Amino acid sequence: MATASKRVLWKGAISFGLVHIPIALHSATAEQGLNFDWLDKRSMDPVGYKRINKKTGKEVDKDNIVKGIEYEDGQYVILSQEEIAAAYPKSTQTIEIESFVDAGDIPFMYLERPYYVSPINKGAKVYALLREVLLKTGKVGIAKVVIQTKQHLAVLMPCGPALVLDLLRWGDEVRNWDELDLPAEGAKAAGLTDKEMKMGEQLVLDMSSKWNPADFTDSFKEQILKLVEEKVKAGQTESVTPIEHVESAEPGARIYDLSEMLQRSLSNLGQAAKPATARKSAATKSKPATTTPKKTATTTPKKTATKHKSG
Repeated sequence: MATASKRVLWKGAISFGLVHIPIALHSATAEQGLNFDWLDKRSMDPVGYKRINKKTGKEVDKDNIVKGIEYEDGQYVILSQEEIAAAYPKSTQTIEIESFVDAGDIPFMYLERPYYVSPINKGAKVYALLREVLLKTGKVGIAKVVIQTKQHLAVLMPCGPALVLDLLRWGDEVRNWDELDLPAEGAKAAGLTDKEMKMGEQLVLDMSSKWNPADFTDSFKEQILKLVEEKVKAGQTESVTPIEHVESAEPGARIYDLSEMLQRSLSNLGQAAKPATARKSAATKSKPATTTPKKTATTTPKKTATKHKSG
């Protein structure tokens, strides 16, 4: 397992009801793949990508490049930089939890990229409250967050002592399996015998072990690194000037009194959940009585659910 990073990628707050938790995001993964950089063999300078016209093969000046969306084969709509900028979602520096769902309800293929969440600005107590409540209820929070002008769907879940924000794929990004030629669900429907099932189960049990990520390694990466080490020892190296990257810090968020915010959030939920019949009764009392009252249909009040405007 890679060493944890304390480098802050994003600062903001978790929000549910009127409760705000000031937090920071840290990368929960480390890319360990091999990157083969392009170098000019004559000078050992880094080689980048050029803006090439695919038809003429000539380089295109940046000022002559526009952005377009293909809506039919060969037919494009051109969008200006101003139009694109106006469509970007507004960055609120808030992980806005819209609902809580059972942890097992989210299929694993929706999970895309995890981040560790840590409390900042004296937010440890309310952070711990949310973590422990999620653990006790078996729930996770579904939220939207804007990171670097891009809006993401995300799930906030407890993992050991930490809260983890895992970015999710949007529903239209996960392909359906309807058109695949898959066997029917269920052993009998798939034509499996009891003997075959028992043998399969026994094989799985015999090969079962406790999960340990250290038991699995990338053989290609190991072989390449071995070759690199041998070339280093043989003095077969070249010097390349590294490119520096500048990072910018984001402002933090304000923390509110925990008890007060919890009480106000519960009060708001209670007011939103009042039966429709109670409101109708109050409205009826304010109107003058009629001599021939009409029959009214009674309805069972539904639970109200908070809706969120799509960004």
